[in-house]
Amino acid sequence: MRIAVCDDDETAVSFLRELIETYPKQKLCADGYSSGEDLLRSGHVYDLIFLDIDMRGIDGIETARRIRVHDRKVKIVYVTSYKEYAGRAFSVHAFGYLLKPVKQEKLWKQIEDAMLWQEEETPEVKQVEFSTVEGLVRLPVDAIYYFEYQNRRIFMKTKEVTHEMRGKISDIAGKMGEYGFSVPHKSFVVNLYHVKNIKGYEILMMNGEWIPLSQKQAVQFKEKLSLYLADKMG
Repeated sequence: MRIAVCDDDETAVSFLRELIETYPKQKLCADGYSSGEDLLRSGHVYDLIFLDIDMRGIDGIETARRIRVHDRKVKIVYVTSYKEYAGRAFSVHAFGYLLKPVKQEKLWKQIEDAMLWQEEETPEVKQVEFSTVEGLVRLPVDAIYYFEYQNRRIFMKTKEVTHEMRGKISDIAGKMGEYGFSVPHKSFVVNLYHVKNIKGYEILMMNGEWIPLSQKQAVQFKEKLSLYLADKMG
């Protein structure tokens, strides 16, 4: 397992690396970085990163966002002195959260959980098919940001392109529910994987777009999002 530790406190970096190296079930080592900039510049790909949030320069949240642009699989465990940062960690799909001073057994538990997840992960990507105006389209589930019903058409928004379809938005909601999609508004079906934040009655997506959140759907949508994130966090 390729592991990194990133913290602007060099003492903290050394301490965590020592804990990792004393993991009893197998021999491990970790690379150390004193800033988010150094970690990003390294260009190395890791399986597990222990990342401080409150750092000089690029903080841990922004560092993780930049990592997520090219690596959606790395497991990021935040290490911080502040409990109130936990909510922000959800926005970058954090794997875990440790409070300083870090206890040995809790860090080892994060390593063990990461290894178990790594063993269970398979290269198979869930894909879904849709009949669009361009023809049959097959897409990975994670490639879809949301569906919008507008002018008697359904528009499927992905990172690269928007596909147009005919049909009912309620049928889309029923089809995509098992893949982690939910309904924040009568005209939208949203991929919870790409939800970055909720502010009032608007949803900020990972691509920077804002989706309306109706007052009627707000409670149920937030509950589904919380359950989804809790499941992803293990």
